[in-house]
Amino acid sequence: MRQALRAKIVEVCSKKIAVKGEDVGVSFYAFFANKNDDPELLMEAATWWIKTHKLDHFVKARKILAMIEGGL
Repeated sequence: MRQALRAKIVEVCSKKIAVKGEDVGVSFYAFFANKNDDPELLMEAATWWIKTHKLDHFVKARKILAMIEGGL
């Protein structure tokens, strides 16, 4: 996964945790605007989320943050 996407995931998860608490859940759609302006990046995130790690639609932001920070 490209570094820009990793940085965006860390930023979004960190903000959501700060605002809504440790138990907040996220979907990979949380890292994108409501318009599909970068389909390749969206598919990269979807592939990492769904195909590579077989995650459910909503996952705790803390878990995603740990996975990204752990290099997964």
